[in-house]
Amino acid sequence: MIPYGVVRPLLHLISPETAHGLAIRALKSGALKEVAGRVAERDDPLLATRVWNLSFPNPIGLAAGFDKDAEVMDAMLAFGFGFVEAGTVTPLPQPGNPKPRLFRLNEDEGVINRFGFNSKGLEHFVGQLRARKQRGATGIVGANVGKNRDTVDAAADYTAGISRVHKLADYLVCNVSSPNTPGLRNLQARAQIEQLIQRVLEARQRFASDGASLPPLLVKVGPDLDEQQMRDIADVALATKIDGLIVGNTTSTRPADLRSRHAFEGGGLSGRPLLPLATRCLSTMHKLTGGKIPIIGCGGVADGVDAYEKIRAGASLVQLYSALVFHGPELVGRIKRELAECLRADGFKSVADAVGADHH
Repeated sequence: MIPYGVVRPLLHLISPETAHGLAIRALKSGALKEVAGRVAERDDPLLATRVWNLSFPNPIGLAAGFDKDAEVMDAMLAFGFGFVEAGTVTPLPQPGNPKPRLFRLNEDEGVINRFGFNSKGLEHFVGQLRARKQRGATGIVGANVGKNRDTVDAAADYTAGISRVHKLADYLVCNVSSPNTPGLRNLQARAQIEQLIQRVLEARQRFASDGASLPPLLVKVGPDLDEQQMRDIADVALATKIDGLIVGNTTSTRPADLRSRHAFEGGGLSGRPLLPLATRCLSTMHKLTGGKIPIIGCGGVADGVDAYEKIRAGASLVQLYSALVFHGPELVGRIKRELAECLRADGFKSVADAVGADHH
């Protein structure tokens, strides 16, 4: 196997979006199956954890955005992820924002995107999930839904998405925090998010089969919230009894120490520079909810120490994506090894024991 360190400079000679497209095609074709077999490592039993009555072999997941159209879920699980989240999908196909819209910040190990929910649409997405179910594929998969750019009744788009995927995914996510769809982040305001959650919860209940267990429903919020906004979301989450939160999304802010020439492109910043902001938001949300709602920590994770920091701050599970751009698929196994070392060094017997340890 050619080390990713050798391949990376070659990939960086082509545009980021082209490189991503090539990766998706290679994964779909099975060309990377042998690589996955070499890279994937047996999970340390210490990393097994249970959240929402789902048994995760490890708490490290692939964040939404990589597999927008649910085409390579199992191919990515084969690299050792404990779970994979597909999407964000919109009800109707849409091209997203004009290109170029994806930028590598090589010096900062960051990424800026302004895709704008480019999507093949719900029909294609549902077809992929249904085919996977018919194959009897195993592994935990989440479905992340959003709204079309021009939709006025946002909740209608979210309920449409949830109603179609609720039988086909292990958990569901409403993404209300991308900075690249005009007005989307306004849905994080108290009145709007409360109405949206209530309507989506009602839709999930209405479309559920008799006697069928309901998949957990999560809301993905951004890291740019102020204290009052976080308090409002925490209050609504507790009041509506939503199953979980994902904290956070990309940020519209730009740290002062960014060095890349692309640092001030428009869009959402992810990767290493996002870690401090996203983890602070996660920690605050865990405190405000009293640890009563499971949280997936997302944003800036690039090694096992980062993942451990998220867990101690209050994350039951952790997601990553951008770090794969800079470290390749070998990163998944390394993060799991380092996380297990951190847990053992501090005397924890399980991931669950370490969740929110910084607040104890």
